[in-house]
This record gives sequence, C-alpha cells and structure tokens, in this order.
Amino acid sequence: MNKAVVLLSGGLDSATTLAIARSEGYTCHCLSLNYGQRHGSELEAAQRVAAALGASEHRTVNLDLTAFGGSALTDDKIAVPTGPSAGIPVTYVPARNTIMLSLALAWAEVLGSRDIFIGANAVDYSGYPDCRPDYLEAFEKMANLATKSAVEGNTLHIRAPLVALSKAEIIRRGIALGVDYRLTVSCYQAGEDGSACGTCDSCRLRRQGFASAGMADPTRYRLETKIQI
Repeated sequence: MNKAVVLLSGGLDSATTLAIARSEGYTCHCLSLNYGQRHGSELEAAQRVAAALGASEHRTVNLDLTAFGGSALTDDKIAVPTGPSAGIPVTYVPARNTIMLSLALAWAEVLGSRDIFIGANAVDYSGYPDCRPDYLEAFEKMANLATKSAVEGNTLHIRAPLVALSKAEIIRRGIALGVDYRLTVSCYQAGEDGSACGTCDSCRLRRQGFASAGMADPTRYRLETKIQI
C-alpha cells in the first residue's frame, strides 16, 4: 500500500481528509503540530481521530510559535473575534501551513511517501492566504525542486481534497466515509474538555455547515454560550 502523510489538527476538515486518504487505499501517517495554540484539546482530538480512522501512525511535533505571536491563537493579548471580520482575520497564524507542510515534507521523504494530504479549504477558509489552490501548487513545485527524493524521480504531490468543497459538502463526504465528528474539535478557544465556545469563526462555519447539510450538529457547546450562526 502507498504511504501518505496526513496533516491532522483534530478538527472537522482534517478528520475528513484522513478518511478520504484512507478510502483511497493509503497507509496513513498522521502528523500534528503543537505550536502553542490556545488549548490542547484539539491535539487530544487528533489522537482520537487517528485511532478511530485507522491511521498507521500518529506523531505530534512540538514547535512553539508563541515565540513570534502575531495571531489570536498564539498570543493571549489578541482576542479571538466573535463575528465575521473583513480581510485576513487575526486567527491567521503566520506561515503555519508552510511550517506544517515543510515538516510533512521532511517526514514524507523519510517514509518514501509521494503524497501529503492537507485539509485546506478555499470556500469556507476564513480568508487565510495559505489555504488557496495557487499556494498549494506553489508549495508542491518547491517541494519537487528541494528534495533528494523528487530530484531522483519520486515526484511529490500535495493533496487537498477539500479545497473546492463547501463545509456542508465536506460534512456529507465525511459521514459517508464513517467520520464520527463527535471526536473532533474545531473551536479556536475550546475548553479543556473540548467543549466549543460557539462564537468564534470556526464554530460559526462548523455550525452553518451542519445546518446546510441538513444534519444534527454533534458539537458540545459550553452551556453558558449563546450559539451564533
């Protein structure tokens, strides 16, 4: 079976991406990044998802991006917004996808894998520039110039199966593939138990997705939260 490195955050999109990679027959090696995000519950969710979806291996790399800050997810002084914002939101983490893809690239080369899967989405992507198709294409081109494996003829592919799907389409695809979304955590400021705030952009997009898909939202919201769509 072909090996794939799958970036796994513990959220809805990455869980669906892992299910797709598995359905295509890949042996999946999952990679998560502990970058100093506001909570660790998404990393615990990643462990649950990897186990539930039959990943061959799951590793977490520690790389503290709070050393730079610049994002509401890596700097406690910057508040997580509770409504839609114009332009690139403050929840964008500088160069995060580039860092994560670079780590995945290194591991893929060691594994002899030609495929890296990422749950990037350019429809419900909240304005993040490193989720766009042209960015992913540019990274793939760079990867095939920069690695010994590719220079020797083992062309690498960046796979983003969700990039053109709406959140509702992603949810329907995942459910068809057996994803249990109760295991996932998408909230930017989830509680220690994984409960969601219900007010951040990620919660709003997730809730809208289940509503648009016509499916019950299994997310555990904090009781004191007024859930917004």
